[in-house]
Amino acid sequence: MKIKVNIGKKVKAIAALVVLFALIGFSEGQQGGSVVKDIVIKIENVRENHFIDEHDVLELMELDYANLKGANLNRLDLKEIEKRITSDRFIENAQLYSDVKGNLIVKATLRRPVARIIRSDGPDAYISEDGTIMPTSEKFTARVVLISGTYVKQFTSLENIRQHNDGDELMAMLHTIGQDNFWRAQIAQLDIDSKGRISLMPQVGAQTIEFGRAEDLNTKLMKLKIFYKEILPQMGWNKYKRVSLEYAGQIVAE
Repeated sequence: MKIKVNIGKKVKAIAALVVLFALIGFSEGQQGGSVVKDIVIKIENVRENHFIDEHDVLELMELDYANLKGANLNRLDLKEIEKRITSDRFIENAQLYSDVKGNLIVKATLRRPVARIIRSDGPDAYISEDGTIMPTSEKFTARVVLISGTYVKQFTSLENIRQHNDGDELMAMLHTIGQDNFWRAQIAQLDIDSKGRISLMPQVGAQTIEFGRAEDLNTKLMKLKIFYKEILPQMGWNKYKRVSLEYAGQIVAE
């Protein structure tokens, strides 16, 4: 019995494997010694919230054990650097990765403010759309609904407004105002007294609107929309000084 062996094909296959393993080894060697050539900061800021800039992000990335430019990529703890960046309350998320050119890409997403807490006895603060309490910034002032009153002092000591007993209801109210063109155009400020009762200050008109606690939101806003669209156009925008939405099934205007 004769067995034919194609030696040429076997040699070629072995040679191809040798080249393949050599390339893999070379690639691993290159990756093991690759260094950061440059740092590219990308701030996801589609809503134009310029609270921080590239320089601020670089300062947050500062490491004690390495100068990032020229550092070995494999020796950098990217998760730790991401943690440093997101320690800033303006930043919601951060991702770090390297590109084929050896650049370290830093992608940071900023939080979006939905309200500003104003105080006479302490610094102002922002409330973000996820409820995070953020400081104000000298670089940027967001045009959002204002929140005032003796009650707000309780919020500024928290990391997130949802930690407060009334936090979820207030956030629902802020989201409803912020996502509705009509309410954004009408409501300028929420003043909250010591018992958590809210008075709305309109953009136009001299009325104080007694909303009560941030509950039965849809029912109260429906009554307020009726007041704006059916009553004020007939009676005049400055006729009433006080409007109450707290009573079931009725609007009280004086």
